[in-house]
Amino acid sequence: MTDLTIDIITDRAIWNDALRQLPYAHILQTWEWGDFKHVTTGWRPIRLMYKRDDQIVAMASVGLRRIGPLNMLYVSKGPALAYQDAELASDVLDHLQRAARHNRAVWLKIDPDVIAATGVPSTAVAVDDTAVNQPDDTPDPVGQGFMRLLRDRHWRFSNDQVQFRNTITIDLTPTEDQLLAGMSQSTRRKIRIAEREGVTVRTGTVEDLPLLYNLYRVTGERDNFLIRPPSYYEQAWRVFIEAGLARPLIAEVDGQAIAQVILFHFGKKCWYFYGASSDEQRDKMPNYLLQWEAMRWAKRQGYTVYDMWGAPNAFTEDDPLWGVYNFKRGFRGTVTRHVGAWDYAPYPFLYNGFEELYPRFLNWMRGRRKKDSSP
Repeated sequence: MTDLTIDIITDRAIWNDALRQLPYAHILQTWEWGDFKHVTTGWRPIRLMYKRDDQIVAMASVGLRRIGPLNMLYVSKGPALAYQDAELASDVLDHLQRAARHNRAVWLKIDPDVIAATGVPSTAVAVDDTAVNQPDDTPDPVGQGFMRLLRDRHWRFSNDQVQFRNTITIDLTPTEDQLLAGMSQSTRRKIRIAEREGVTVRTGTVEDLPLLYNLYRVTGERDNFLIRPPSYYEQAWRVFIEAGLARPLIAEVDGQAIAQVILFHFGKKCWYFYGASSDEQRDKMPNYLLQWEAMRWAKRQGYTVYDMWGAPNAFTEDDPLWGVYNFKRGFRGTVTRHVGAWDYAPYPFLYNGFEELYPRFLNWMRGRRKKDSSP
C-alpha cells in the first residue's frame, strides 16, 4: 500500500469542498467550526489532509489547546475517512499518534461519527407499548472493528465524552407521506394540532438573531441549562448562517414567534442542534410542527439523514435526557449509538495524573455555569 502524504490546509474552500466528499464528514470538522472553537474557547485548529496516490482519503481538523505547560489535542467528530478500510484507519492513527508525541500532548482525543450499534439496548425501558420501541440492539461491524483497533493500540475509552455519544437519526429517503405515516400516532396528532391552531413556520435570517437568542434564553431559564452570552451565539449562528451551513426555522402564531430550531447541515446530514420555545402558547404544539418542517426542508435539499442530536446515555427513566428522548422518539427514527470519544496517551504516567486533576478543573469551570446541551 502506498504511503500517505499529509498536507496542512490553509484555504477554507479547499477544506470544506474536499471534506464533504469523504465518508463520515461532519459539521464539527468544517472550517467554520474550527474557527468558531478557536474564537470562543481557544482551541487552535490544525487542518490535516491525507492523500494516497494523489487521492484525498482522510481529513482531520485537530484542535490544539494549552493549559499551563500541557497540550491537548482533540479531533471533534473526526477524522473523516472510510473506516471500513482498517489499514487506512491504522495509518491515519499512526500519524495522529506521532503528532501527539511531537506536541507533547497529555492526550489526543477523537470521537468520529462512526456507529457502534443501533437500537435500544436490551436493558433499556420501552418508551411506550409499541413494538418499534422494544430492545433491538444491533452491533455495527465497522464500528465494532474500529473499537477493536483502538483497543489493540492501547487507546482508552474517554472519561470525558464531550459530544453526545447516542442520538436518534431519521432516514430521509422515504417519501414525505411515508415519513409522516411512520411517526407515532401521538406525534402525528400533535403536528395536526399545530396546523389547526394556526401555527406557521418561516425561515429565519441573521436579522432574527436577537429573537432566536431571546427564545433560547427563555428556554434555558425554564429548563435549567446553560445560556452563554449573546456574543457566543452571534458567533455560533451568524457565521454558519452566512456560510450557508445553518438554517433557522421560526414558528409563529398571528405573527408572534413562539418557538425556533436552528439546523446545521453539511455533507449528507442535517443536525437539529438548537431548539427553543416561549412560555406562551405551548399547547399549540409548535415544536412538533417545527421538527416536521425541518425534516421536510432537509429532504428537499437532498440530505439523506436527519440527526436529532442527543439521546440518553442510559436508556432509563432517571436519565436527564429521558423527557427529550420521549419527544424525539415519537418521530420514529433509529436509536444510533456511536463509538464515542477515545483517548491516546503518549505519556501514560502524565495522563493518569492529569485524569485525576482534570475533573477538578472541569468542576471548577462548570461551577461557574450550568449544563449546556449544545455542541
